[in-house]
Amino acid sequence: MQKLVRKKVIVPVLALTFLIVGSSFKSDFFEIAKQIEIFTTLFKELNMNYVDETNPAELMDTAIKNMLEDLDPYTKFLNEQDVESYRINNAGEYSGIGALVRTYKDRLLIVEPHQGYPADKAGLKAGDQIIQIGDIKVADFEDNASELLKGSEGSTVDIIYKRQGKINSTTIVRGGIEVDAVPFYKMINKKTGYIVLSKFNAKATDQTKSALLDLKGKGAEKIVLDLRDNPGGLLSEAINVTNLFVPKGELVVTTKSKVKKFNREYRTSNQPVDTEIPLVVLVNGSSASASEIVSGSLQDLDRAVIMGARSFGKGLVQRPLKLTYGTQLKVTISRYYTASGRCIQSLDYWNRDENGNAIRNTQFNDFTTRNGRKVQDGGGVLPDVEIAAVKTNDLTMALLQNNVIFDYATDYYFSNKVADVADFQFSNSDFNDFKAFVRESDFSFETKAEKAITEALSGPENDFLGQEVKDSYKTLLANIQKGKINALDKYQKEIQKNLEDEIIKRYFYRDGLYQYYLSHDDAILAASELLENSSKYNSILGNR
Repeated sequence: MQKLVRKKVIVPVLALTFLIVGSSFKSDFFEIAKQIEIFTTLFKELNMNYVDETNPAELMDTAIKNMLEDLDPYTKFLNEQDVESYRINNAGEYSGIGALVRTYKDRLLIVEPHQGYPADKAGLKAGDQIIQIGDIKVADFEDNASELLKGSEGSTVDIIYKRQGKINSTTIVRGGIEVDAVPFYKMINKKTGYIVLSKFNAKATDQTKSALLDLKGKGAEKIVLDLRDNPGGLLSEAINVTNLFVPKGELVVTTKSKVKKFNREYRTSNQPVDTEIPLVVLVNGSSASASEIVSGSLQDLDRAVIMGARSFGKGLVQRPLKLTYGTQLKVTISRYYTASGRCIQSLDYWNRDENGNAIRNTQFNDFTTRNGRKVQDGGGVLPDVEIAAVKTNDLTMALLQNNVIFDYATDYYFSNKVADVADFQFSNSDFNDFKAFVRESDFSFETKAEKAITEALSGPENDFLGQEVKDSYKTLLANIQKGKINALDKYQKEIQKNLEDEIIKRYFYRDGLYQYYLSHDDAILAASELLENSSKYNSILGNR
């Protein structure tokens, strides 16, 4: 009798649960269907009745981009060209000219030609401005003109470009391009190996493993893994790279989403290469996503000492979802949590300030590593040992973003001869020359103080202040401007490092830059010194 009663109670509860879940789903579905119908009718009536001719494709593209703008910057609509670029980026192989190119309205800027590839063979240099491709002027091309540089291996493309004010032309024979995940590795000294892992494409694990084994074969008993400026990539590669240094079955990362099927625990599934070799991982403010999974989890597992500067803080996972006509939606599906359970996402895109900007996390929660060391969430991966020269600041970032450092390096390259990377030295005289270059350029950036003062002065409600007060404000703004120029001296070390990096690449490509790092880079020198001191290394990790 009791069993019968129990059934009578359970069945209505299950039915009620299903009803609630079903109602919720139907409610969401109805709302989505309703909004789609409204948009469809609006789009149809607009295009049929607007007084001038409309371009439905452009209108739709604008509508989609504006809709996604309110979300995070990683959720993007990918057209067919974008889908192909996304595939190429992850695969690490494509056919083209072999150069990093930045797109502007009226030109394409060669940022970095890769050594030995078509653009380099054709004589193109960083700083060259492509103004015409074939018969098409870049300024007249409405879409992304860099697409015109792509083509099948062996095909040719004629270009016209501007260099130092002079117009030149050349023909590029397109070739197969391989994008290495590990562009450089070498012994720093007799017992310490150095590996640069620049991106997490499909080659990341295999190339890191190959480099690690080769270095061990050459006598490496300690390893420095450089993840600085690594923007991330494939989640699976991040787990497998971590697996090279930790045992099979270790929890590396957990993803949590509102969609249950995206909630997963990712554990190492392969036999490691070496779980004991002392390891230092270098990160900086441009180390993001997959780089933070590797560095964060190796820190959480007390498997490596992390050195450098606080990482970028991207704790979000994206997945491409197929749409119609070969398009895709790259959508943020979940947050990821490193081995200790922390999410290192630094910007809150779901709560914004009065200007619509994402709010940066300033309050962090404490977590503990396997050995009981304190680590925190919400602001990237904070290194165990910070290196001052690796840190960045608003002034340095503004100089980089406004191409001031890039443009100075271009002028420096065409004005100075450097025969060997070992002979290169950026002197104080050179830095003074750079300061003069900044003063003569149109470089400017607005500090928070300037913005507040400017806002305080604008508006009719401040007329009662009187001219004397306003003049004082203007004097203060002028002094702030002078202070920004003087700040070049304050941040000379950080700025000079970026200048040296950019200049050396002009003469000796990226390979020469990494070679220069081995004997000049503060972070690598500090990492090597730490690895020589086993007691200090173990004390940082809390090893007994």
